Amino acid sequence: MITIPDVTVTVIVHNDAERLPRAIASVRAQTLRDIEIIISDDHSTDATPQVAAALAAQDDRIRVLRLERNSGGCGAPRNRAMDIARAPYLMFLDSDDELPPRACELLLAAHAEADVDFTMGAVERVRTDTGDVSAWMAPLFTRRRTVRGIEDEPRLLFEPLSTNKMYRKEFLDRHALRFPEGLHYEDQLFSARAYTHARALTVITEPVYRWYIAPYAGAEAATISNRRHLMSNVRDRVTVARLIDAFLEEEGASAAVREEKDYKFLSHDLRLYAGDLPYRDVAWVEEFAAEVVPYLDGLSAAAFARLRRDERVVIGLLREGRHEEARLAARGAAHGAGPRETVRDGRGRTYWGSALPSSEAARRDLDLADLDLEGCPFGSARFRHEITRVAQGPGAAVDLTVRTYDPGLRLRLAPQPARLHVSPAGRRLTVPLRLDPAGRGVFEGTVRLDLAAASLPVHGFRGVRHPVLEVTDGCGGNTGVLLAPLDFAPFEVAGAGRHRVTVEPEGREAGRLQLRWRPGGVVGRLLGPVVQRGPVRRAAKALVRR
Repeated sequence: MITIPDVTVTVIVHNDAERLPRAIASVRAQTLRDIEIIISDDHSTDATPQVAAALAAQDDRIRVLRLERNSGGCGAPRNRAMDIARAPYLMFLDSDDELPPRACELLLAAHAEADVDFTMGAVERVRTDTGDVSAWMAPLFTRRRTVRGIEDEPRLLFEPLSTNKMYRKEFLDRHALRFPEGLHYEDQLFSARAYTHARALTVITEPVYRWYIAPYAGAEAATISNRRHLMSNVRDRVTVARLIDAFLEEEGASAAVREEKDYKFLSHDLRLYAGDLPYRDVAWVEEFAAEVVPYLDGLSAAAFARLRRDERVVIGLLREGRHEEARLAARGAAHGAGPRETVRDGRGRTYWGSALPSSEAARRDLDLADLDLEGCPFGSARFRHEITRVAQGPGAAVDLTVRTYDPGLRLRLAPQPARLHVSPAGRRLTVPLRLDPAGRGVFEGTVRLDLAAASLPVHGFRGVRHPVLEVTDGCGGNTGVLLAPLDFAPFEVAGAGRHRVTVEPEGREAGRLQLRWRPGGVVGRLLGPVVQRGPVRRAAKALVRR
């Protein structure tokens, strides 16, 4: 007699023989036992087929499916597995991730409580380099609820993963819901269709997926989201967005749903590429703008209005074809860094950059009226601090030359007191400096940061810190990030106590000055990695606070 399992979990894999056993172990360890496990191999050329066969031999719940040729994406291996799945409910897992032990039980129980087309739960993001755990899209999972269609909660479009959900197979088959093939970001289109077709869905608060993130993975091991340097990646992202637009229009989605989709593209998808612009050459940025800007022109004005001014500035400069300025604006955008210069039109309106915008859309993007550069509280003023020279000083010292731009002309045309702060292990080290006028709205100064003066715990400190600069006006202070040259050669300083400290440019987003501490003593080498990982680190921080 053939028994029907409760749930089918499809594990897709391609050339991942090393991590596949961990993923499968997490499914075999589920508290819900009546599970079918399909390993869908996208024609791996490493030892994955042998590993999959060995795993199947250990557990008769496991079936192995191998595609005849590599599809180059996640869509095809998932679709083939969906076609042969026997259970009435389906889940998906990637070979480099895991399911928490109760994932299947919790999601299936939510199906039993309400007549819904799929259930979804929270996602834990685990950094492979540090072990730190964070919650993905945490605000969406603070409250358990049943949502009666996407029109009731359009913001769910911000959560496009297919892997933290359990679908009713009949629902997927009835709507012919399958993943697009030959296209990356297939989850986004699949999820948009699922949200739109679902009569109801249940959101639970418990974690049901463990997503491992390798932020510094090499190009050969990087995931799709870490291959944003490829123009094909950009094209796929825009193509999927257009397909979602067409689908929503065909389904008669409301203006609220379409606005939420546009806002998600602008504030999340596009933001990821904007953060990379400082590290791309102008030719790449020009090609990127040619792919993206035509699509932006059709998006909701209401979605644009919800963006932060920093995000709109980058878009406006891309619209204007001012690609070098767009790269510059993208640096420090997430940290509130101001412009190097501004320009004012005949009506007295101030715009970001070196020239007046030529189009109405760009004027809306580059208009700085809402920042009130001249009149906002001093603590909120937009300064821009750039390091123009980094050099190794005597002993454990680092010599810096800093240039501060003051676009709102908030500082007096006189020497300005300032302080540089850095806080390894939560212990602040402060060094004073003076910024002298070097032009209209520009100040310069030099500072020597002696890293041997940092007070560190006995077990040492292992981690990265980014110094900040504080300027004062007699009534209060204003603290901002220090943007470093992106191309200076990293170097190591000696004599910083029992530590080795590497001075380097930050390798992503703002490109801040980055200091990397590593314990050099025996005690630090033995205790540091233990104290500073996961729960042990959190407990140690709590003890320090007490």
